[in-house]
Amino acid sequence: MKTKTLNYLSNKLFFSVDDLAKAACIKNESAQVLCSRYVKNETFLRLKKNFYVLAGNWPRYNREDYFKIANYLQVPSYISCVTALSFYGITTQVQRDWYDSISVKRSIRFEVEGITFNYYKLKKKYYFGFVKHEDLFIATKEKAFVDTAHLCAFGKYSMDWHACDLETLDKRLVADIMIIFPKKTQKAIRGLCRI
Repeated sequence: MKTKTLNYLSNKLFFSVDDLAKAACIKNESAQVLCSRYVKNETFLRLKKNFYVLAGNWPRYNREDYFKIANYLQVPSYISCVTALSFYGITTQVQRDWYDSISVKRSIRFEVEGITFNYYKLKKKYYFGFVKHEDLFIATKEKAFVDTAHLCAFGKYSMDWHACDLETLDKRLVADIMIIFPKKTQKAIRGLCRI
């Protein structure tokens, strides 16, 4: 592969077959063959179909880079649960190489070179309460708490609540968010913090 093409790709957080075809001025079919070849020789890492990164860049990515990748691996999605609670300093639990997100499509897990991206499906009516922070989508701290409590209430997630400082949450916002969630979720939230 030409140095110019590699330089172009090295400046991208991730890329597709189309990106490679455009950078190398080749047809998509040829780009697909190249991608397959470069995954085999470990120049590219395949995250999922038509979604690649340069293998040499992968170990240099920081937390926010992985957050952005998580947003694009499953669209639409936003960072939530322990990942977001840790980002906001609400929990002392630190998940190294583990990123939790909420999705409306499906619950799925992607594992790439020791990094795990987990997606938990919520009904569309619960898909809100996130903000755009420097080109990535992340739950507000109150919504991350409600998402986590909801998933825990239904046995789909486990959380060490003793490692959390729930006093930093805005209880009025939590109450406003939880009102549309099932009674079981509301009961779990009331058991965790006084609302």
